[in-house]
Amino acid sequence: MTDTAETAALPLRRPHDNQYLAGNYAAVESEVTAHDLPVVGEIPVELEGRWLRNGPNPESVDDPALHHWFLGTGMVHGVRLRGGKAEWYKNRFVLNAADRAAGLFGSNTNVGGFAGTTWAMVEGGQPPVELDYELNSLGINRFHDTLDGPFTAHPKYDVSTGELHSVNYHWPDLIDHVNYTVVGGDGRVTKNVAIPVADMPMMHDMSLTEKYVVVYDLPVTVNMDVLVAGYAFPFKWNNDRAARVGLLPRNGAADDIIWCDVDPCYVFHPLNAYDAADGTVVVDLCRYDNLMVDDRQGPFAEAPPTLDRWVIDPSTRRVSETRISDRPQEFPRHNPRFGLKEHRYGYTSEIKPGQVANLHGSTLKTDFSTGAVDEHDYGHGRGGAEPVFVPKIDGTNEDDGWLLTVVYDATTDGSELCVLDAADLGRGEVARISLPQRVPFGFHGNWVPDSSVAPS
Repeated sequence: MTDTAETAALPLRRPHDNQYLAGNYAAVESEVTAHDLPVVGEIPVELEGRWLRNGPNPESVDDPALHHWFLGTGMVHGVRLRGGKAEWYKNRFVLNAADRAAGLFGSNTNVGGFAGTTWAMVEGGQPPVELDYELNSLGINRFHDTLDGPFTAHPKYDVSTGELHSVNYHWPDLIDHVNYTVVGGDGRVTKNVAIPVADMPMMHDMSLTEKYVVVYDLPVTVNMDVLVAGYAFPFKWNNDRAARVGLLPRNGAADDIIWCDVDPCYVFHPLNAYDAADGTVVVDLCRYDNLMVDDRQGPFAEAPPTLDRWVIDPSTRRVSETRISDRPQEFPRHNPRFGLKEHRYGYTSEIKPGQVANLHGSTLKTDFSTGAVDEHDYGHGRGGAEPVFVPKIDGTNEDDGWLLTVVYDATTDGSELCVLDAADLGRGEVARISLPQRVPFGFHGNWVPDSSVAPS
């Protein structure tokens, strides 16, 4: 990790009393279109489609002291690759100017493609906002009016059925339950199960195996004192609440869920989950000892995330927890062809909790079979965000793929889209694509090949 001397030497642009409005957390002001982006190295020709990324971009903040990083209307950034070239970069607010002026909230957490469309998604709230190929807003997508309630930023895709699975919460509309929802390959809801929970916990993500839906019921809950104090994001660590993880059989009812206690913690992002031969469920995830105990503005100031493995036994209702790495890391990804299956490799972004100029550091690759960790260090002042895994067309091994990662350079205040070889991080940056403006620290994105969403 970066030492104190190097940390102190990095410039902080746009200083602010609220860390999450300073530096590269700060919003960008303009929607930009640029063509024929400069490239150092060679973009793999097989990459034909769009790299997309979403995050909050607040146009204005009424009271910065009360502002939380998770708030702010969404802005999607995209780069189209084709024929070994970066044809364009575009960034667009998720909602158009009229909708934003009317006070509507633009989904700000994730973006991806499904059922022939492009969606911007947010947890704990509205259904996705549909975007066209050029990233212009087409309005709310309620799955052909089959969705009655909220959606999530982290649905899980089952390649064998073509379905999306999600666990959805929404405060204050859902007070005593969350919804497990299945969306078919035609973009219509086929199943909805209300799962009773107390205290309205923040369920950022979920996991899926061939047998189970994995539900994370953890002690970050709605807190009325936080709400009365004026904070728009009213969630807080709850010392009085137990932590548990649930296994809901995919064809079961709410009463069939198997709840298993875990040590108090919080999980934003699991890497992958699968059913082991002995009947247990294995989940690798990024774990926090606690979250938002005193910090009302963001998640990283208190307990940094570690990489852990949980083995959940539905017969004994016990969870075995193993620490894989104490090195702070987040935003885990894996080869999507191994979703719901036993995986060997995972990729994460190093997190630097004490670094205000650059949230991210190296891209890390963990071999869960051997424990070996490879990393790519982007250089002084540079750090890579969430590594999006794109399988190679002719790949046969699990790590045969490309990693697409947006890199912020605190020394230049600029951003690049970098391509790494997932099988060989030591190869360095296969390609570096210069972007016409910086991409603020945000949350999630995906690779959407042109084969799944045809250009307009």
